[in-house]
Amino acid sequence: MLETYFPVLVALGIAMGMAVGMMGISYLIGPKNPYADKQSQYECGFEPFNRIRMQFDVRFYLIAILFIIFDIEAAFLFPWAVAFSDIGIIGFIEMILFLFVLLVGYIYAWKKGALEWE
Repeated sequence: MLETYFPVLVALGIAMGMAVGMMGISYLIGPKNPYADKQSQYECGFEPFNRIRMQFDVRFYLIAILFIIFDIEAAFLFPWAVAFSDIGIIGFIEMILFLFVLLVGYIYAWKKGALEWE
């Protein structure tokens, strides 16, 4: 059984070896001339206003997570729509249940005020 995975392990070893090798060669022969402007943080072509490690509002993360959740919903809808004629009524009922769970999550986020930007 392990011999069936041997080509995968060889390919993984070659890929990792090439990645480490290319990074090593780049580090060894690449130009090294750092100066103050190159090491400074960049903010639209002018001097930064604040320090680089400032805190962000948690609403940015919340909106990003909600976007990912509903984007994944859309990603699951496309294959379902393509295979709709093949999956029958069981696939239709399962997708309705999936959409219902996402709708409950959307209503919960809406009621909690996660979608409002104050």
